[in-house]
Amino acid sequence: MIPYPSWLDSGDNAWQLVAATLVGLMSIPGIAILYGGLVQRKWVVNTMFMAFTGFSLVLVGWVLWEFKMGFGEPLNSHWPGILGAFVGRPGTIVGSASEQQQAWIPLVNGNGLMPSFRFSQSTLAYFHFAFAAITPLLFMGSVVGRMNIRAWLLFVPLWSTLVYTVNAFMLWGGGWWAAQGALDYSGGYVIHLAAGTSGFVAAAVIGPRLARDRAHGVPNNLPMVAVGAGILWLGWNGFNGGDMYFGGHNAALAVLNTNLCTAVALLVWVFWDMFVGPQRKPTFLGGINGMIVGLVAITPAAGFVTGIGAIYIGIIASSIVWLAWNYLSKVPPFNKVDDALGVVYTHGIAGLAGGMLVGIFADPAVAVYLNKDGSTAWSTSGWLYGNVDQLWKQAGSAGTVILYDAVMTFLILKAIGLFVKLRAPDEVLEAGDIAVHDEEAYPAESAVASASVAAVAAPVAEKAKEPDSS
Repeated sequence: MIPYPSWLDSGDNAWQLVAATLVGLMSIPGIAILYGGLVQRKWVVNTMFMAFTGFSLVLVGWVLWEFKMGFGEPLNSHWPGILGAFVGRPGTIVGSASEQQQAWIPLVNGNGLMPSFRFSQSTLAYFHFAFAAITPLLFMGSVVGRMNIRAWLLFVPLWSTLVYTVNAFMLWGGGWWAAQGALDYSGGYVIHLAAGTSGFVAAAVIGPRLARDRAHGVPNNLPMVAVGAGILWLGWNGFNGGDMYFGGHNAALAVLNTNLCTAVALLVWVFWDMFVGPQRKPTFLGGINGMIVGLVAITPAAGFVTGIGAIYIGIIASSIVWLAWNYLSKVPPFNKVDDALGVVYTHGIAGLAGGMLVGIFADPAVAVYLNKDGSTAWSTSGWLYGNVDQLWKQAGSAGTVILYDAVMTFLILKAIGLFVKLRAPDEVLEAGDIAVHDEEAYPAESAVASASVAAVAAPVAEKAKEPDSS
């Protein structure tokens, strides 16, 4: 007997599962504790709760119908029309035949655009689930501190179904923009531009936090932020290293580029703060913003550029987002919308910048796939190497994601609002976690003492009620 089929490579399969787990760790606990540390202390439990429930909701929908919508047969093979160029046909992958077959993306593998996968469909589905799950968790940062939890539980599966799967199919599943040659190595558009766009629209529709919460929105735990940010940084190795689908040379290049761009972007943000910022001081939170910008900006380019390209992307993207954070935030419509954690900047604008920069710095000398003799079978090039058309493809695909995601997010929220209040009542917003969940991240000492006394007193009282047997 044999442990696995002849088409499966144990190294590729193991790397994809590890990479998927690293991406999953970025969500839970990564995003949960990063955002949990950034919000006011009265919203820590709610923020973590939204992360864990969002992660769970996406997984259920993903295996039952969403994976096939993003990476399956085009809808127009069953439903003629242009819609099939933008989304796949819903279908489940739950069952031994689907889960154990060789991984296959019909419009990608079927058209010979990449080598055949050497792992199972369940590996591919789990890997892309981790990507799908983190996206609504990222834009959760735009609406923390006021979104009704019931609305959140409805919004996540609807958004994941109607928005995320379309983005994924268009750019990764062989849909319209993939066929045109638009580049998004690991989610600069599919994940980050989408999160920034949808988060900004959601924040505008739901409305702002309480005025005093906005005025005193001080992070409650910076060490907690550091742990979450560190998990995010190293987890990103699975993000960009895994999206090659093979544990080879290009995956290693993508991992190195990811870390290099991130380090550069962090330092550039710190230098901007020190020499141009309002206080002329370096700040830890500024460094974290720069880190996130670097991670996001290199994501669409990680396996298409050299280390020099990664450095340039880190410098340019960090500078663009720093300027947007400090100046664009003061003009309409940005100063009118309460994007609580600035997701539109660190993910939306950073993702857009990275996607456009890959259209400039993509280097044809970077081999993505090889021929059997070791020569380059496929690579891509940007404007610096004579391919100015790539910039138009990057701009067109970005515009499609922004427009579609903004409209659909607005419509989904308005539909939910017909049945459930999108914003929690002001009296709930005053109290925070204790009103929503009957839990607190940091209970007051008096409350802990009272609970301890009650826990001891209860059995003593019950004992007193028992008849004396002496």
